[in-house]
Amino acid sequence: MDTTQRSEAGTQPAPETSEAGATTMRAAVQRRYGPPSVLKVSEVAQPQPGSGDVLVRVGAAAVHLGDYFVMTGEPYVLRLAFGLRRPRQGIPGRDLAGVVAAVGKDVTAVRPGDEVFGWSTAGTLAEYACVPADHLVPVPAGLSLVEAAAVPTSALTALQALRDLANVRPGQTVLITGASGGVGSFAVQIAKAFGAEVTGVCSTRNVDLVQSLGADHVVDYSATDFTTTGRRYDVILDNVEAHPLAEVRRALTPTGTLIPNSGRGGRWLGPLGRIVTTRVLSGFTRQRLKPLISVEKHRDLLALADLLATGLVTPLIDRTFPLDKAVDALRYVGAGHTRGKVVVTL
Repeated sequence: MDTTQRSEAGTQPAPETSEAGATTMRAAVQRRYGPPSVLKVSEVAQPQPGSGDVLVRVGAAAVHLGDYFVMTGEPYVLRLAFGLRRPRQGIPGRDLAGVVAAVGKDVTAVRPGDEVFGWSTAGTLAEYACVPADHLVPVPAGLSLVEAAAVPTSALTALQALRDLANVRPGQTVLITGASGGVGSFAVQIAKAFGAEVTGVCSTRNVDLVQSLGADHVVDYSATDFTTTGRRYDVILDNVEAHPLAEVRRALTPTGTLIPNSGRGGRWLGPLGRIVTTRVLSGFTRQRLKPLISVEKHRDLLALADLLATGLVTPLIDRTFPLDKAVDALRYVGAGHTRGKVVVTL
């Protein structure tokens, strides 16, 4: 777990001003799709908040596999949303935590000096980010900015999968593959908070780690194939999809719920082929096969803040990188096998 302390409002350096008088900031910028080496830390114009926006002095910004895919522009289907020939948004990153620097005239929920966390569609690997007010919530007491930044995308994915798609209830059996990863580490804790009996699947080196997250049972995939043990689960959240669908279904109860959740796939369509196959198959079985498309929601971020405040969920931080090493952070995430979350600090 990360031990970084919360930043204090007022300790942040003032933004620089260009010769022309425009306020600037440092940011990781990409002008084209490609590997992490396309990122360059540059001086760019600081964004200005609109009437419903909050200007956040970013203290930490998490990166995840989705950020890596958008940066590379593969699978190509992503470019329909993010720009066909080059990224429409030049600053990567979606998750952030920081201190409110300024607010628009219609914003009343937060004020300058407040610590907040949430998500932005305008890029977060920068000293400042302009964020709609309803994309942010206060950082719970005792949580560092690094920990808070790790939450939004991955924890929202885990919450919506287990609560909304699977409707996990006390006493149910839940199996989570990739249990030591970004989504998986949150999913283990959230499923336990819902009263489930949790089994985590991970590599040998992460067995103790997954146990420390609260898993009742841990399967070392290098020694045991969970699809062949004969045990069946009410819910399977498959963050890895290392097995064919038919094999995973063998480990599911006759009316259980399977949620495939791997972002990887073909170069052109990514996981879309598997999603379509799963949806078609779900019409011919009593088992519930439900691919996940997570959508950020303010009320869900508030629900996560409550879980964090009570200590039922604690973000697991693998590594932190300074902004100047954002290239290394994205490269590390893209290689897979992270233990929890990777965060860029500013």
